[in-house]
Amino acid sequence: MEEFTLSNRRGLTLKVITYGGIINELHVPDRTGSFADVVLGFDNLQDYLGEQPYLGAIIGRVAGRITGGRFTLEGRGCQLAMNNPPNHLHGGWVGFDKRNWKPTVLTLENGIPGLKLAYRSPDGEEGYPGNVDAFVTYLLSDDDEVIIRYEATTDRATPLSLTNHSYFNLAGEGSGSIEGQSLQIFSEETAATDPSMTLLGKRLSVVGEVTDFRQTKKLGDSIPLLMNAHGDNYFFRRNARMTPELVARMSDPASGRVMEVSTTEDCMQVYTAAFMDGTLRGKCGQTYEKHSGLALECQGYPDGVSHPELGDIILRPGETYRQTTIYKFFTE
Repeated sequence: MEEFTLSNRRGLTLKVITYGGIINELHVPDRTGSFADVVLGFDNLQDYLGEQPYLGAIIGRVAGRITGGRFTLEGRGCQLAMNNPPNHLHGGWVGFDKRNWKPTVLTLENGIPGLKLAYRSPDGEEGYPGNVDAFVTYLLSDDDEVIIRYEATTDRATPLSLTNHSYFNLAGEGSGSIEGQSLQIFSEETAATDPSMTLLGKRLSVVGEVTDFRQTKKLGDSIPLLMNAHGDNYFFRRNARMTPELVARMSDPASGRVMEVSTTEDCMQVYTAAFMDGTLRGKCGQTYEKHSGLALECQGYPDGVSHPELGDIILRPGETYRQTTIYKFFTE
């Protein structure tokens, strides 16, 4: 297992390890020019190999929960690993987040440094049909953008929807709760779930609800009102597009750091790290308590295999899955 470091001309530094394609460090300046690592993670491999909540990892074959862990595709029933009863979650017991990816170092024509990771997921892995060749490329632009490009092909129809599961704290990892930071989400609808987070195959309007982040809100005022203080899956458009569009904005008034999220995907899962309980110790030596970071996971509708009207996530032979998500940083 290897770690690679990408740096741009403005000083941003991104570190990625081949295990899980994990974003291990991301150093970003504040309004005074002082840098801080703004993603949660560990300073040793052993902690990543243990029980931990997908910190910084590539998620697949399907990010999110597939209801009941089963579906019918082309007339065949498929039963997936039930690793989050009563549902299948984030690709199963040993998803893409627990695989060692094959790296290739890139330098684009404009000088942007990059790292391309490859993994072949065999037919039947965690119950999924077909052999899938997946590629994830991390790029670091001189406009202070972390660009993540996903591609995949298959030899048999299979559900596929990838994401990255980084937890952001714009004050710096290990600095405490994100409750003093703010969030804006450019969405009018969320996905309906029951208390176990099982998707119900319906859209819900955010108008008049605590899930309404169309205007910037302080997270400390909003988190206690969300269901289980967990978060929700937000819809952005009826169909994914090839050009990333702005979908969310996170900011930290104290440091002045701002992160804008753009994506080609039609959903984003928000997770407030509600289940962190101080048992994990991060890179800076501090424990990760409840709400130590915010995950903004751009993806397709997780249960789209059973509800294609909410988002078709089926990849078929002869097609290429493509997705791009951009995290852009600046100060104000």
